[in-house]
Amino acid sequence: MKSALSFLIAARRSEIAGLQRLALTSELVGAIGRLVHALQRERGLSNLYLGSQGQHWAAERLTQVAQSQTLQADVERAFDQLDTDAALSGHRTRLFGRIAYALQGLSALPRLRERVGQRQWGTERTVAAYARLIQALLAVVFEAADSAWDPDISRHLVAFLNFLQGKEFAGQERATGSALFAAGRMDTDSQQRLLHFIESQERCLQVCTDLASPAIRQLWVEAQRPEHLMPLERMRRILCTTPPGGVLDAGHSQAWFDACSRHIDAMKQLEDALAAELQGLCSQRLEATALELAALERMAGGLGAGRPTDTGAATLTSDGPDFFDDTRAPALPAGIGHAGNGFGVPMEQSILELVRDQARRLQSMGDELDTVRASLNERKTVERAKGLLMAHRQLSEEQAHKTMRQMAMNQNKRLIDVAEAVLAMADVLPVRGR
Repeated sequence: MKSALSFLIAARRSEIAGLQRLALTSELVGAIGRLVHALQRERGLSNLYLGSQGQHWAAERLTQVAQSQTLQADVERAFDQLDTDAALSGHRTRLFGRIAYALQGLSALPRLRERVGQRQWGTERTVAAYARLIQALLAVVFEAADSAWDPDISRHLVAFLNFLQGKEFAGQERATGSALFAAGRMDTDSQQRLLHFIESQERCLQVCTDLASPAIRQLWVEAQRPEHLMPLERMRRILCTTPPGGVLDAGHSQAWFDACSRHIDAMKQLEDALAAELQGLCSQRLEATALELAALERMAGGLGAGRPTDTGAATLTSDGPDFFDDTRAPALPAGIGHAGNGFGVPMEQSILELVRDQARRLQSMGDELDTVRASLNERKTVERAKGLLMAHRQLSEEQAHKTMRQMAMNQNKRLIDVAEAVLAMADVLPVRGR
């Protein structure tokens, strides 16, 4: 019969294999972040090009397209490195489905660029097309965060996801404002979208900083100093206060694009720091777990010396408490963390103590993971409620979000509470036009 120690060793080996998969996923997430940044800039330049009726920004746009293509190749290589063996990756079904959808979008990207180059599409349709592709890529990050089983890594992934989403709203703000300035006239729908993008990016960035490490939060505070944001705020004021139909100075196109780009480039530095921190955490977890495995294997070697079979290793050493006399609960108390807290054990520690520590650690990891995933579940619920309002009331995404936010303010409730109430009323919501 296999011993308890042999199963502890198997658990460590399985954990190492899982951490190796998480490390590859984290590398993929970083590559996606770099590609999204490039596509956001490409989208902004495309809008400037279209808004100027093809008279300006053509060379800059093509240069950016080349950079995006290089980063796309990096993402596709990262996709190729993922293990798609069904026996090993059944829990990643949704992740692989998201990747398949994102690859479809990437394969259609040359056609989008062709339409932009020939000015077959307007700015609004172009923004929507790029946004759809970027959302497909961000959905891969979402599923990566949702499938991560290590709470610290999951927390970093959720923070990273919210940061990327906030940065995407900033990119859509840049693209929409670029089109408005290039066209020289304000319209109501675009102005409402700008207000939605500004509010949404602030909300996502707040979630990120709530989950991020103190070092990341400090970097974000430094990036938000007034002298850094003042040029952007001045340009925002022009766009947000110009009445519908009012004239905009097309000469401000460059100033707007530059102000937004400085803001987004500052966000890119923070994104790089988040990605590096995530990679570092994966490496630390792998190293610590490998040390634990080595210690357990040494113990197994010591216990097995001079014994004909592994069966004897299942008994406890004399200094350990009896299983039924151990009154301590298996749940891990708050404050006890992951690797390095009790698993680099001396030879005389009992197998029971090892098993008990393993049970407590797994319980703690499960509790922490539930807390982190609550953020993802709230996001899913809010998005489903928005989709329901859009379908039943024929609203745009911005209008649906504004409606839910107003309901939350009027009822003095959280947005998630309103979203749950909307979903609960799905069967009785009126459909406009009936």
